[in-house]
Amino acid sequence: MFKRMKEDMDVVFEQDPAARTYFEVFLTYSGLHAVWWHRIAHAFFKRKMFFIARAISQFSRFLTGIEIHPGAKIGRRFFIDHGMGVVIGETCEIGDDVTVFQGVTLGGTGKEKGKRHPTVHDHALIATGAKVLGSITIGEYARIGAGSVVLKDVPEHSTVVGIPGRVVRQYGKKVQHTKLDHHKLPDPVEDRCDRLQKEIDALREELAKRKDGEIDDN
Repeated sequence: MFKRMKEDMDVVFEQDPAARTYFEVFLTYSGLHAVWWHRIAHAFFKRKMFFIARAISQFSRFLTGIEIHPGAKIGRRFFIDHGMGVVIGETCEIGDDVTVFQGVTLGGTGKEKGKRHPTVHDHALIATGAKVLGSITIGEYARIGAGSVVLKDVPEHSTVVGIPGRVVRQYGKKVQHTKLDHHKLPDPVEDRCDRLQKEIDALREELAKRKDGEIDDN
């Protein structure tokens, strides 16, 4: 048990340059506390002592601001940075060396039964405020950008941004959205930004012509 706790604290030093001493990390890192409380709650959950498990998870939520359902399966060296507002659903499965930031939700999309929350594979990173919803899979070494809403599977070694989430890079190379079926969803915000940018470009071109005397105001 103590070996696992030290392993968890070592991850903090690797991920957070603000960490200074083991004493500080042990006492003040709420993400670390949430993971430790979850392990206790999960042990009761596996023994079908659901009320005790849930009570422990709610107590942990009160202390840390992080809600992890006791049924969630979490691997080793899971790091929650800052952590306030993180929500992890009952059927989530999280691999090893995964990092999430504050405000992240790993949730469901409705009242469906069975597996209804994401599976996050090893070494994935989910940035601030991202929402990963439904029984989808986040591949190894995937990166989910801040504020993204992800509703489809994410391939390994991919970077996803936007609402809805779109793969913009894979294995370090830019991805053309039209080549991936699950990125053909319309994005009204992006469309409006494109139209505004075209109008701005046209206005700039007209102003430049006026300055050069190509357009006569009379």
